Amino acid sequence: MTTDGAQASVVARLPGAAALGLLAPPGAVAVPGSRLADPAWTAEVLTARARRQRTRDRRVLATLWWYSASSVLLTPVLAGLVTGVRLSARLADTSVHLLAGHTPIAATATAGSGDDLAGELRESLAAVVTAVAEAGGMRERPLWAIATDSLANRLLALGQVVGDVGAVTALARPLAAAVGPQLPTPRYVDVTAPSGGTARFTRRASCCLLDRVPHEVRCTSCPHRTPFERQVLLEDVAAR
Repeated sequence: MTTDGAQASVVARLPGAAALGLLAPPGAVAVPGSRLADPAWTAEVLTARARRQRTRDRRVLATLWWYSASSVLLTPVLAGLVTGVRLSARLADTSVHLLAGHTPIAATATAGSGDDLAGELRESLAAVVTAVAEAGGMRERPLWAIATDSLANRLLALGQVVGDVGAVTALARPLAAAVGPQLPTPRYVDVTAPSGGTARFTRRASCCLLDRVPHEVRCTSCPHRTPFERQVLLEDVAAR
């Protein structure tokens, strides 16, 4: 497991760190972050997950895997950014923790060095996106869109935890721009419920394809919903 104590200082500054995926639960298996950039290993993971997810569609399996893996992978470095503790975004300095069924649940990273956080993110994301695209037999562009949504979602969750959603989500655009044009611009939308409650959501650039799996439904914020339908559903969430 990759650790040097740096992430512990991040955890100490964030309430609910375990729920954010910054603490590995008992029984989780740690794998080197570099494993995610191995197309052969990724292909094995997709095959192993096929039965539980009740589909053999490699594109669907790859998309669902990256949707969860990218969120977990990005959490330490973004949490470090929010708390002022530099954590590495390099795969070599990261461990990803998996539950049964190859389910990503947490990630840990060592202290970062230097000023090129965006460069580290660019290199790591590019390596994993290439591997997932090869294993899933799909284009890379939708996977980069998923990475953007994961970045936006994680910053939104961190902003809610520290009580400053506006300031934390404002980090998303400049960070994505520094990573490079392959990463679409993260976007948010503020929704006001009829009762007056307001909440911020990620305006998604990607589809997780969950509704392509038997007995699953389309996500509330799915970009394939009509704008009106999505607005009504998000207003309902904002009212809760």
